[in-house]
Amino acid sequence: MNNTLIPFIREFAKAPTVVASVIPSGKALALQMTSPIPSMGQPVVVELGSGTGAFSRTIQERLNGRGRHIALDINERFTALLTERFAGLDAVTADARDVSTILAERGLGQADAIVSGLPWTLFRDERQRELLDAVVDALSPQGAFTTFAYVHARRSIPARRLRRSLADRFEEVVLGRTVWANLPPALVYHCRRPQPRKRNHRTAGVPGHAVPADRFGAGDASAADQHRW
Repeated sequence: MNNTLIPFIREFAKAPTVVASVIPSGKALALQMTSPIPSMGQPVVVELGSGTGAFSRTIQERLNGRGRHIALDINERFTALLTERFAGLDAVTADARDVSTILAERGLGQADAIVSGLPWTLFRDERQRELLDAVVDALSPQGAFTTFAYVHARRSIPARRLRRSLADRFEEVVLGRTVWANLPPALVYHCRRPQPRKRNHRTAGVPGHAVPADRFGAGDASAADQHRW
């Protein structure tokens, strides 16, 4: 058992509605989640809901000493653990809605990539909207946002709401290949070209906007690979 699994399980037992999963995500999911990180330059990468670092190590590997990597989590035990594990990571105990403030305090502008491990299906509608608005505000116009969902929960009401919200806030939302190697199996949403917050968040399905992915059943996730909504 690796040295991050026990702390993760312990925190899940304390607050299952916050940690959301009994085990951290695997390497295969981490590789897909971090794929939009630029391979050149000095990118600013923000990680939301970093937990014990399921995606942090892969982000550090992709950056290889370049740019900035800021990881936010509301659990101070998790951020303390990440500080110990990764010398090049700036771990911050903070609400993800404060991401723009965190960047500004460090003299940084908008992020080039935001990688989210937040448990979207556990959030009420208002909190989900606030978090996604914060992502849009903090992401550069050419930036990329990735988040994931578990295949078994794709048909749930919160998951459908998330897909509509993503379509409202990004010009392009692409459904990635199902990561069957993850436990439980998951899929990644690749989002680009964030839209101004003034946009009406009820335009999904209108010509010129992305089409929600509800038409893809949970068992059809692989058939939807790389398909724009």
